[in-house]
Amino acid sequence: MIVIGRVSRHDRRMLTADEFVNLALGFPEAVQGRHVETDDFRVEGKIFATFRQVDSRAVLKFSPDEQRLFMETAPGMFEPVHGSWGQKGWTRVVLDKADAATVRHAMAYSWRSVAPKKLQARLKA
Repeated sequence: MIVIGRVSRHDRRMLTADEFVNLALGFPEAVQGRHVETDDFRVEGKIFATFRQVDSRAVLKFSPDEQRLFMETAPGMFEPVHGSWGQKGWTRVVLDKADAATVRHAMAYSWRSVAPKKLQARLKA
């Protein structure tokens, strides 16, 4: 069983690109792939996160309601991607303002949105 922890606000520091990738790969049965110039992170073939090396662009898949929730509860760490993808809930993680604990918590929502129920039982947040 994987437990997703939290840290207090005073323990936060900037999240690195490598940490983002490692967080994504830490979820049950998560695999890394690639499309165009972007790394993607999938569970059972469905994307829950992406990362583009060229500009360190990290993105998570949320519902529009989850997107609003994270933007309100972690101001400055999350912003919608441009265009219709952002309106559908795809959300950029501002790595230089983000911390591992908050992103891990948010990524759990993203992972759950595509993971089959049989795998969701292996994740406790």
